[in-house]
Amino acid sequence: MLKMLQNFWFSTGFSAITYKELIMIMISFAFLYLAIKKGYEPYLLIPISFGMLLVNLPKANLMGDSGLLHYLYMGTKLGIYPPLIFLCVGASTDFGPLIANPKSILLGAAAQFGIFFAFIGAILLGFTGPEAASIGIIGGADGPTAIYLTSQLAKDLLGPIALAAYSYMALVPIIQPPIIRMLTTKEERMVKMEQLRPVSKKEKVIFPIIVAVFTILLLPSSAPLIGMLMFGNLIKESEIVPKLVETAQNSMMYIITIILGLTVGAKADANTFLTVQTLGIVALGLAAFSIGTACGVLFGKIMYKMTNGKINPMIGAAGVSAVPMSARVVQKMGVEENPSNFLLMHAMGPNVAGVIGSAVAAGILLNIFK
Repeated sequence: MLKMLQNFWFSTGFSAITYKELIMIMISFAFLYLAIKKGYEPYLLIPISFGMLLVNLPKANLMGDSGLLHYLYMGTKLGIYPPLIFLCVGASTDFGPLIANPKSILLGAAAQFGIFFAFIGAILLGFTGPEAASIGIIGGADGPTAIYLTSQLAKDLLGPIALAAYSYMALVPIIQPPIIRMLTTKEERMVKMEQLRPVSKKEKVIFPIIVAVFTILLLPSSAPLIGMLMFGNLIKESEIVPKLVETAQNSMMYIITIILGLTVGAKADANTFLTVQTLGIVALGLAAFSIGTACGVLFGKIMYKMTNGKINPMIGAAGVSAVPMSARVVQKMGVEENPSNFLLMHAMGPNVAGVIGSAVAAGILLNIFK
């Protein structure tokens, strides 16, 4: 009887759990708290944190050679899920604010400087060029782009990079407001912007076609991301295939988000995550995202000066491609400073420009290092 009990004990995960796994489990609990109690991007953070929890429970073997999450992870590793997410994002995105105010593309471009800062930082820390490029793309706050680029250039770093990118996307409401407040005055944050001009259906239909043709001819390596993004937007703006749009906006988006989130979180096992290299990647990613936000705001301040106070510099923070999280942060802060201030649509211009910008940056890095 004692032998049976002993064998049972050694078959349980309790007998094998390590202090590192306990640390990772505590981190997953913290993320679950932020997602469920605080409401920080729960659609992203709940799957990621629960995947992190599952993979750090000893002997479950979900990411082993025959584990469930191992097979689901193949779509992440092979770069299949990110372009499909871009298709869904395109079908959910209104490029009208960008078309109505083309200057906002400059804010989206400015916010990509964080990518190149992290790239240089990673090189200085001893990472190879392809690894540094994969780490740098975290600065765009675009999880699918980070996963796609890393799957092409540095597969060994896919777990920590994907986790860092998606975590920072989910934590946008925590990270961005202090940076915005630090770099802007109350007077600047109170600026009320004029309503954008109406954009015709014809403009909205032509836009994704022109962007796809021009960008892919210029950077063929960007085709999977830009192509799917613009295809999704085209089916939305054509207004003749509502069932396809509904599927992309809802069921397809949520299915891929669940699988991607679980498998990204499941790469954060204790032995992989709690290393100096991984912690360095996470730190560089945070620095890149913070600098990208700061560059967007600073360029917004330049535009504020050039337009004699007609542009609220806060919308520059939305230049990172965390759609629509960054735009919502700007909207919330604008209302706090001036209850009549409606900045959401103005912020969506640089926000969707940031999506295009991060995909273009990924295409440039692929051209150089693949």
